[in-house]
Amino acid sequence: MARRKKGRAVHGWLVVDKPLGMTSSAVVNKAKWAFDAQKAGHAGTLDPEATGVLAIAFGEATKTVPYVTDSMKCYRFTVRLGQATNTDDGEGEVIAESDARPSADDIRGALGAFTGDIMQVPPQFSAVKVDGERAYKLARDGETMVLSARPLFVESLELIDMPDADHAVLEMVCGKGGYVRSIARDLGQALGCFGHVVALRRVWAGPFELADAVDFALLDKLAKDPSLEEHLLPLEAGVHDLPELHCTPEGAAKLRNGNPGIVIAADVEYGEECWASYDGEPVAIGVYKAGELHPNRVFVL
Repeated sequence: MARRKKGRAVHGWLVVDKPLGMTSSAVVNKAKWAFDAQKAGHAGTLDPEATGVLAIAFGEATKTVPYVTDSMKCYRFTVRLGQATNTDDGEGEVIAESDARPSADDIRGALGAFTGDIMQVPPQFSAVKVDGERAYKLARDGETMVLSARPLFVESLELIDMPDADHAVLEMVCGKGGYVRSIARDLGQALGCFGHVVALRRVWAGPFELADAVDFALLDKLAKDPSLEEHLLPLEAGVHDLPELHCTPEGAAKLRNGNPGIVIAADVEYGEECWASYDGEPVAIGVYKAGELHPNRVFVL
């Protein structure tokens, strides 16, 4: 006999404004408890010292997590100029200092090298694996690693403010896998003054923005209260960037069984990934082929 899952079948997205000092996993666990939900996960980790948009998927919405994880994201961050740290953020030890301070024009002139398709070396204190071990664990043991550079697409990187000679506020829009700490480190090196991140906030991630976010304190305030569900976004919010197709009744039935189903399509190319709905409810995600959707993810609601 199958073991009954604990909690309720909750489906949808909750966007939380992650507070300073908490891990992303801790925020997810709190949200799962507050909703008494059976299943929850997040779309893109934020470091404990980062704040901002953390999109949490419940139930069937977890099937759309990859589409948010792979989407573009926007970060606003403050770089402390004149110092490098071993963690590339304010939590680490200062390992190098410089009296040089770039001007705003100097910074703007250097930003072009960090846009477009670039190669980026992750911080020593990061979650990348080295011989099966997380880099941050090895770094805590005093090891210095040679980490391989990884590709990153940076759509834009702009200087927003320079409140004083020691600090620069920047905003970056980038693809999956970007390390803001690496941008700050490498920008400081390019400017000849060193640099590290002292404040980081995710402004938006894919379709989710700070305007959608609830304060973390609300999870305690409305825990187990039905009114908390008013803050849920529909599970299809996670596939906002995919075309929506409508099913016939027969097509919906076939798709729900994991088989290709007839859909009504317009301006969709053969082989394009789409999601299908029937009677206002999401049915499946899949690939469009000659009037049918071939599902790779089926929603069970």
